[in-house]
Amino acid sequence: MGRMSPQSQEPGAAAELPAFAERVLEVAELIPPGRVMTYGDVAEWLGEGGPRQVGRVMALYGGAVPWWRVVRADGVLLPGHEQRALAHYRAEGTPLREAARSAEGHLPRIRMAAARWDGDISHT
Repeated sequence: MGRMSPQSQEPGAAAELPAFAERVLEVAELIPPGRVMTYGDVAEWLGEGGPRQVGRVMALYGGAVPWWRVVRADGVLLPGHEQRALAHYRAEGTPLREAARSAEGHLPRIRMAAARWDGDISHT
């Protein structure tokens, strides 16, 4: 299954994603509902890149995959997408930890110890 980049090289033609981006998005699709992996977890699972490279791929191309399942290591919801992500987490039963009141209101964090997926595809 190939994905296309949001911008094409030629008018009317779609460009293939970089191979690393394709692999990152494939991992995002493997993460079971209610579970998460950090950007660093994805890079480690792939054996290449790092958290920043994975984050960049998700920012550029992640809209077509369950992007809310690839998260920051501290469990903070993706800035600018908190409400959309929270709706997905609640629908999927992702373990959350209620946060103290902040300037943003009462935004929970992901309870990483309970929600983190180890990447074992035999248990999906």
